[in-house]
Amino acid sequence: MSEETPLSSPSTARIAYQILKGFEKSFRWYSRITNAARERFEQADWRAVQSAARERIAIYDQSLSEAVAEIYQSCHPHKQDLQFWRELKQHYLKQLDHHGQFELAETFFNSVIGRLFRHQKIDDEMMFVLPSRCYLPGQMRTNVVNSFDARGTIRSTLEAILSSYSFRLPYTNVERDLQNLERYLRDSFSKQELATIHKVEILQSVFYRNKAAYLMGRMCTADKPIPFVIALMHDPNGGLCVDTLLTDRHDLSVLFGFARSYFMVDTQHPAEVVAFLQELLPNKKHFELYIALGYYKHGKTVFYRNFLQHLQHSDDQFEAAPGIKGLVMAVFHLPSYGVVFKVIKDEFAESKKITREHVKDCYRLVKMSDRVGRMADTHEYMNFRLPRHRISDTLLEELQEVAASSLEMTEQEVIIKHLYIERKMTPLNLYLDQETDPDKVAAAIEDLGLCIKQIAAANIFPGDMLHKNFGITRHGRVIFYDYDEVCYMNQRNFRTLPRSDDPYALDTLSVAPDDVFPEQFEHFIVGKRHLKELLKAKHPELMDPIWWQKIQQEMAGGLIKDVLPYPAAKQFRRRYPPD
Repeated sequence: MSEETPLSSPSTARIAYQILKGFEKSFRWYSRITNAARERFEQADWRAVQSAARERIAIYDQSLSEAVAEIYQSCHPHKQDLQFWRELKQHYLKQLDHHGQFELAETFFNSVIGRLFRHQKIDDEMMFVLPSRCYLPGQMRTNVVNSFDARGTIRSTLEAILSSYSFRLPYTNVERDLQNLERYLRDSFSKQELATIHKVEILQSVFYRNKAAYLMGRMCTADKPIPFVIALMHDPNGGLCVDTLLTDRHDLSVLFGFARSYFMVDTQHPAEVVAFLQELLPNKKHFELYIALGYYKHGKTVFYRNFLQHLQHSDDQFEAAPGIKGLVMAVFHLPSYGVVFKVIKDEFAESKKITREHVKDCYRLVKMSDRVGRMADTHEYMNFRLPRHRISDTLLEELQEVAASSLEMTEQEVIIKHLYIERKMTPLNLYLDQETDPDKVAAAIEDLGLCIKQIAAANIFPGDMLHKNFGITRHGRVIFYDYDEVCYMNQRNFRTLPRSDDPYALDTLSVAPDDVFPEQFEHFIVGKRHLKELLKAKHPELMDPIWWQKIQQEMAGGLIKDVLPYPAAKQFRRRYPPD
């Protein structure tokens, strides 16, 4: 038989092959950027670290566009019937047997279908709404984990670990580092606990982020394993040092927090790495770990599957999220689920001189930036479907009133054309109103000021710093989550208020749109007088324009500040200062 022309009778097998090759090209590109993290770390090329993080986020959409363009060269997608798409999925599925990244490849296929149909056809017959198979942890464990015999001395085990994870840049004082590690273990665990450790398992892939490299593993005992992280950094003498050893699950959880930038982790077996990490951090969901490793698109897929499953096993209704209603976003939640949904309103309050596209750009800016553990990661969805009977009448009326252009209604569903999903937190204003423990209130205010400072250290000015735009996590950490006024530090002019005996002088003050007067911050970050005084006492710099100008100058000079993902007190140089 002669081969039919692609446009009259497209080959689903060939198109499936094209899509998989598009995924593999994308994954190779992703892996090249990730693999170079070691060299960037060794060379202390922190600017390149930030550029690589942005590039790695951007490549997915570029690869997707190329894959979709190839399909259009092979056929007219919108002229094909359902059987065509069923066959395409089956051909694609056959190619995924024994594929090392099959789960990521499924997500790429979903993205292709989503792009072709503008996310209007979420159908498991056409795409992988549900996974094609479950991953069985452990089958590739020896390919991703190094195992160390710990039945000898602590010292010999530590020496074996550090020698196995060598770098072109030598340790400045490896003897000191080994002593600090051993001292920490003996300070933190009893002799009996240490005696039961028979094996240490560490992921072969080093985790890179910002200015640090991390070794992730666990100490296997007779009872239950002890997870740990060894943090490696450059020391002032130009070599490497062991900055700390973390064994508290709280510290590990914060390290993988949703307000952190994505790790650079070079692996050909992401599912096995995620499986191992979840054994270390059982409270972290699969989608959170995939996102933390930088596979944020697949993390969105896993989240959506998790969300559908939760809907099947719950019966509460979607309702407006607690807190003061926003001027730009309509925010709602499902009380039994740990995220909030944010929809851009059709019209903004008069005080908001911004556009819908500006809001999207601000959220994109944060996505591409180092979030330093202080800005919540957001995930953008198109045509997100909610069962209509699960939406409270009050919420539906509100959405129809303020965001009608983003809604499409059917008898069974409410389809939101564009929304953001974000981790749920307690709004800081509600927390401060409800918390009766003065020590916890003081800690929250202190962390609020630190949050603002660390965001500025990431070269971002938060803009609207009302405390209602911050949340507090279950760990007591303050996180910023309202981005419609964020910008780079150099886009604002920090000024000192003029001094005058004339009470009307401020009324005639010439103010440009980009002018900011930090001395006025105390009047709106927090409202109650005792909280204002507390913030001023803990962080007087925030009200000082000179401090903000200094940060601007540092950013303009290329300084990349180091924001630790763990308390500074846990650094070995502070915990065990030299004699």
